[in-house]
Amino acid sequence: MIRSRIAGIGMYVPEQVVTNQDLTQYMETSDEWIQERTGIKERRYAHRTQETTTTMGVEAAKIAIERAGITPQDIDFIVFATLSPDYYFPGCGVLVQRAMKMKEIGALDVRNQCSGFIYALSVADQFIRGGMYKNVLVIGSEKHSFGLDFSTRGRNVSVIFGDGAGAVVLQPTEKENQGILSSHLHSDGESAEILAMYNPGTHANHWTEQKLADFNEAEIADMFMSHEMIDKAQNFPFMDGPSVFKKAVVKFPEVIMEALTANGYQPADLRMLIPHQANLRIAQFVQQKLGLKDDQVYNNIQKYGNTTAASVPLALCEAWQEGKIKEGDLVCLAAFGSGFTWASALLKW
Repeated sequence: MIRSRIAGIGMYVPEQVVTNQDLTQYMETSDEWIQERTGIKERRYAHRTQETTTTMGVEAAKIAIERAGITPQDIDFIVFATLSPDYYFPGCGVLVQRAMKMKEIGALDVRNQCSGFIYALSVADQFIRGGMYKNVLVIGSEKHSFGLDFSTRGRNVSVIFGDGAGAVVLQPTEKENQGILSSHLHSDGESAEILAMYNPGTHANHWTEQKLADFNEAEIADMFMSHEMIDKAQNFPFMDGPSVFKKAVVKFPEVIMEALTANGYQPADLRMLIPHQANLRIAQFVQQKLGLKDDQVYNNIQKYGNTTAASVPLALCEAWQEGKIKEGDLVCLAAFGSGFTWASALLKW
């Protein structure tokens, strides 16, 4: 049976470290307030003009490709997960293909926010299993810092997020004790608006009674962005934190158990759980719920914040680099986020 294995993994974080104390220059907050609610001590911000979501993804991809023992010319498909693309369109995947001077291969972008990398990994896995491709590059990258509300008004969201990128190269394997065993993908759009960035968008206030966009009155068009939207801060991300937390602590352990049960395992069999780095309190709750030991769960949100689609590959790469994941180990990746969407993937390293 052909499975997909992670043949190479890489990560990239910008040089600029932004501490909780640094954020007090822009908003009413404190190190204690942020750590108590999120566990975050610092995060990285990309250079304002010299780094983009794509360039960070490229840096992570270079390392993953080298560790896989191949070259960019050997990659035959790209799956790029992000919510902060360089352009509204085209997607980041084609920019990676150009930047790395690859062949005229297919490139696909995934817009699934926090669960984006696991969705992207699952898509790539199907291409490998089906025999269509042999070297698939999967990237999760985010440049949140370009579009956050750095004021007291936006602090509940802005203090959480950071920038960075992670990448893996998937290749086929026929080894019985290696590769992605299964992936599990879910969504529930009932509460889509409680963690969202509404504008710019085509919604025209269709989905809610609450007015999410004050666009100009006109016979045609003139809805993309308005001065009123900007003045009312309708162009920034919105999050109802407590509601997200309540849903996450149910769906996170549920989708992890789904993956384990589907393959005949129990939580005790896990060598490492790599949760999406949304909030340290969520990860701690999940760990307790599943009865996992401290050395079975890897968290690095303390130093990188929530990097959305990049958080799972960043944490996976660091855990591997630190020698905490070795060949044959059972590893579970899990994420929950905007949509809501949630997902897990179980693999033998």
